[in-house]
Order: sequence, then C-alpha cells, then structure tokens
Amino acid sequence: MGSPAHWPALLLLLLPLLLLLLRVPPSRGFPGSGDSPLEDDEVGYSHPRYKDTPWCSPIKVKYGDVYCRAPQGGYYKTALGTRCDIRCQKGYELYGSSLLICQSNKRWSDKVICKQKRCPTLAMPANGGFKCVDGAYFNSRCEYYCSPGYTLKGERTVTCMDNKAWSGRPASCVDMEPPRIKCPSVKERIAEPNKLTVRVSWETPEGRDTADGILTDVILKGLPPGSNFPEGDHKIQYTVYDRAENKGTCKFRVKVRVKRCGKLNAPENGYMKCSSDGDNYGATCEFSCIGGYELQGSPARVCQSNLAWSGTEPTCAAMNVNVGVRTAAALLDQFYEKRRLLIVSTPTARNLLYRLQLGMLQQAQCGLDLRHITVVELVGVFPTLIGRIGAKIMPPALALQLRLLLRIPLYSFSMVLVDKHGMDKERYVSLVMPVALFNLIDTFPLRKEEMVLQAEMGQTCNT
Repeated sequence: MGSPAHWPALLLLLLPLLLLLLRVPPSRGFPGSGDSPLEDDEVGYSHPRYKDTPWCSPIKVKYGDVYCRAPQGGYYKTALGTRCDIRCQKGYELYGSSLLICQSNKRWSDKVICKQKRCPTLAMPANGGFKCVDGAYFNSRCEYYCSPGYTLKGERTVTCMDNKAWSGRPASCVDMEPPRIKCPSVKERIAEPNKLTVRVSWETPEGRDTADGILTDVILKGLPPGSNFPEGDHKIQYTVYDRAENKGTCKFRVKVRVKRCGKLNAPENGYMKCSSDGDNYGATCEFSCIGGYELQGSPARVCQSNLAWSGTEPTCAAMNVNVGVRTAAALLDQFYEKRRLLIVSTPTARNLLYRLQLGMLQQAQCGLDLRHITVVELVGVFPTLIGRIGAKIMPPALALQLRLLLRIPLYSFSMVLVDKHGMDKERYVSLVMPVALFNLIDTFPLRKEEMVLQAEMGQTCNT
C-alpha cells in the first residue's frame, strides 16, 4: 500500500472512479418493503437530500401486502411523502387506513393491522350442537350434530367464507323418530261359569321415545283393561304421540271362548227354562210339564266343565191320578205344585147352575189346560155322592171327605178354587164366567212365570 506520504496522490487517482459509480442508477428493492440495499452518500445529484432519503421506518404488515410509491419517482420507499397502499391477504381484513403516507414527523399517517375475518357466531341448535375446526374464523369448518332421537335438517357442515358469511344456512335438529310402545301379547280366556263374558285385565303400556323419554299419555281404542269381554275376538289398540306429534301404535287381541254343551230341547208337552245362553258352561235348564202331565227324569240339568249335561233327559207323561187313596189329603197331595183344582159341587145333577157352569167350562177347555186347572165334580148327597175327575170315579167316602175337608155345602151349588200349593183362593155360589176365572188366576205369582214360558213356547188359546 506504500507509505502514508503517498496516500493523497492515491486518493486523487480514485476520486473520478467514485464519482462515476455514483452516477449509476441504484437498485429499487422489492415492492412494499421500503428498503434499499444502498445507503445515501449525502450528495444528491437529481434531488435535494430531504426529498430522497429514508425518512419513515419500513412498513411490514402481517398477513398483508404493502405497495409503496416514492414522491416524484424517488428511490427510497420510506422517504418523506411516500404513499403506501395496504392490502390484506384473503381471509383477512384491514383495520386502519388503506393508504399510508410518510409524514414529516417520521411517522406514517396511520397504524394498520390485518385481522383474520370472523363469521357471526353460530346459534346452537336445540337438541344438538356443532363442532368447529377454528371457531368462527375464516375457513373454519363447523359440523352440526343432533342429540339421540333427533334428525339433522339442513346442511351438516358449513364453512366461514371470505365475505364473513357461512357457506350454508344454520341446521336444526328435528324429532322425526316415532315413539315406541309395546302391547301385551294375545290374551285367550274362557268365559266364566254361567256367563258369556270374562273379566280380562292387563297393565296399560307406556310409550318410550328417545327424545322425550317415557310417555304415559296413551290413547286406547277398544275395551279398557278390567272389562268383561263377551265371546269373540276383540282388537285392542294403543296410540301414543311424542311432543313433535310423531305417532307410535301397537295392537293385540283378546279372544274369549265360551264352553258349550250343546242345546237341549224342551220335552214334549213340557217347558224348558235355561239360564245364561242355554248351553254354555254353568248354565242351568229347568223343565216342567203342561197341565195334565207329570215330569219324569231330572227337573234341572247343568252344563258341566267337561261339556256334558248333568242328570238324565226329562219327559212329560200324562198325569195318572190315583183315586184309590184313603184320605182327601192324600188325594190333594197328588196335585201339589202341579195342578190347580176347580171343585164344582152340586146336590143333584139336575141343578141348573151346575149344568150351565159345566157347559161353559167345557167350552173353555183350552184356557183350563193353559192354566193347569183340573175340574173335580162332586155330585149328590152321601151315600149316593159321586166324585169324578175326568173319567175316573172316586169312592163316595173319599168324595165326602173332600167336601168336609174344604167345608163345601152339601145341599147347594158351590165352587172352590184351590191353587198349586193347596190353598183355598176363591169360592163361588153362583155362575162364574170363564174369563173372570182366568183373569183371577193370571194374577197368581206362579202363574206369571208360567205365562212367560208359554209365550216363549208359543202356547196360546184363540178363545
């Protein structure tokens, strides 16, 4: 390098070269940086020093871009008067002025920042929720979900877009699942004895819903539990609704069977009266005969659980009156609970009242038979007294006992009406019309039951 004495001469030789280098245009750096790779050398050829020197600090905006223009095409992007446009990257928005100017106080005209864009907070759907990758910020993806028993309605996923709006409408959770209800199994029952029904009970079912839990407000279609169900097949249905009006139903059947022994028939010349339906398990059938006939066999039969009738088949045989008994009481006993007696007494067969009365009774024979009336004739005075029941003649002594037992006058016309229990119901000393006689008998309690049976059998008289 030589001695220090030669340095002045060396500097004089290098000075033109330095001046030449200063005339070369400087590099402009990258846009928006505000930086230059070169420093100002205090000498300005094109511009005054205060107009083209670094003045404000360089601008750097996180998540943003800076585009600066120096005044009058100056070199430095931080010189006094430099204007910088600020733009945020996609998904970010600018807070502050979009145009910054380097001021004389060496400060930019505003402070700016690029903040990540944020969409409105999503509303939490009832009976559900959502999960987001990055909250409500730009490009965050949120996925909706629903609680058990609910179905998602709308878009399952939404994304926060650059316009600060979600990509889809908010979803909702709707209860579309019907409630569940379980009915009892089919119930088969046998009707109770002597009945055509049976009491059937069960627990009222509850509805269950994933969303609403247990539902007890159920609607029944059919007979309620604890009812008496008649013979046949009965459909029972339960319906339940949840709060969203979804419907659930279940059905089951109640089958009631009646055990039957088979129908019985009334005996010829007789009646039959049965309880319940007449041939079902426990039913009882009672039998009786029309006037002039006696019941032989079982007076009542019951339908048993083995579907067989108890007792033996009844028949009605013509009544055989024994006039050979020794006492009047024994004679009357043969008619007890079977027949009514109309005793016609006269001192002589030529008695006009007797003959007229007998003629009227013969014409009303149907009414007599219908009311179970047996006519007993006592004609004459002892020892020529004759007793007659139809074609049978009783001994004079027996006829006399009957007059004395019932206190019938010996020497005048009279009639005595005796009911089925041997009770003296009415006495007549003159003619009586058959209609009046029948009207009286029809008021007897036992006769009323007979009239019902005869109506059922269709037994009537035309006169």
